[in-house]
Amino acid sequence: MKRAFGFERNFLFSSLLWSLPGTAAALALLWHSGLELGLRWGATAVLGCLYLCAAFVLRAKVVRPLQTVSNLLANLREGDFSTRASSGLPGDALGQVLLELNTLSRLLYEQRLGALEATALLRKVMEEIDVAVFAFDEAPKLKLTNRAGERLLGAPSERLLNCTAAELKLAECLEGDPARVVQASFPGGTGRWSLRRGTFWQGGQPCQLLVVADVSRALREEERQAWQRLVRVLGHEINNSLAPIKSISGSLTDLLARDWLPADWRDDMTRGLGVISTRAEALGRFMGAYTQLARLPPPRKQWFEIEPWLERVVRLETRLPILIERGPGLSLKADSDQLEQVLINLLRNAVDAVLKGDAGAIRQGPAQKPEVKVIWTKLGRELEIRVEDSGPGLPSTTNLFVPFFTTKPTGSGIGLVLSRQIAEAHEGSLVLENRKDAPGCAARLRLPCE
Repeated sequence: MKRAFGFERNFLFSSLLWSLPGTAAALALLWHSGLELGLRWGATAVLGCLYLCAAFVLRAKVVRPLQTVSNLLANLREGDFSTRASSGLPGDALGQVLLELNTLSRLLYEQRLGALEATALLRKVMEEIDVAVFAFDEAPKLKLTNRAGERLLGAPSERLLNCTAAELKLAECLEGDPARVVQASFPGGTGRWSLRRGTFWQGGQPCQLLVVADVSRALREEERQAWQRLVRVLGHEINNSLAPIKSISGSLTDLLARDWLPADWRDDMTRGLGVISTRAEALGRFMGAYTQLARLPPPRKQWFEIEPWLERVVRLETRLPILIERGPGLSLKADSDQLEQVLINLLRNAVDAVLKGDAGAIRQGPAQKPEVKVIWTKLGRELEIRVEDSGPGLPSTTNLFVPFFTTKPTGSGIGLVLSRQIAEAHEGSLVLENRKDAPGCAARLRLPCE
């Protein structure tokens, strides 16, 4: 049911009603007194005026503070935070309301000032960065861009805003993987671009943020440095093989060019050709190892059980018994053949570290047996396979994952590099570190596990 009157009229009528009994009693006493009739009418008129004035004054005492509060709230709604109410008495209910309104006004002013400063900083950063930023609404129509975006599309923002992604030739950028590198042509340039896409909400509607960065120059620089490193490594290894081959070939040529041959010329020829053959085989192994590293195929993921897979791989290492500390029963979707190669490399390195010593003897502490242990566990949404050994540990971890770097006389220097490449292809990681609880090294292979 709707109210017939507003708050002010209701309060006025209530005031008149509450004071009516007292006024009526006063009038009754007045008319029963012995005053003259004229005086009684005059007193009645004065009493009636006082009755009405008191009701209106009481109404004003209540309504005016409420109007003040209403004006303050209206100013806050309109964004005017400069208006303040006069403070009331301490402990007074109305004064407390006005005090809270003043506090709220100051707080909103500070928040608005901070938001304006943050927005100004954000706009300045967007204008200065050399990365194109585009914001699309649900349509999708362009609602925001920066100067880099204008340069990329070859038009000012006034012509670009409210255009659809298809009209701007950006529709393909809003589809597919949210983070990728593509080869594309825009009005502002052609090359390789890094695309990153995210979602944000504005006005209760989902919007898309697209960031386009030119990575051609950075990729060319990285490729140049990679080629330089590769040429240095290849040059070093090839020179290590070609230098003795050239020297020995020259010596053998000089030997055969003599008018007379010494008695042991056949032995010299055999030794020289043997060195040439050995160095040629070493160079062939090196090039084969590089080919293996450069042609790693993408993983072919299939489900398999962790425990039987680990037991099968561990049995391939026969030089030293491998201890298995069993973990939870887990299944993993991955390329078991590639991961098998990773585990074989880690176990071989661990056993080599344990067996390393004088004359190939087992390196053993006074109270510790040489051992290699494999442990697996689940950490959140990751599977960790840990290979621990009781060897001398790692003197340095700086060059562990440098291609073709090795401290073993017959090593190729690609085992750990290939292992980490396989782990990263599975969106995992491989870390080697010295053990903290005992001598030796621990290799931690982490893989995503559903």
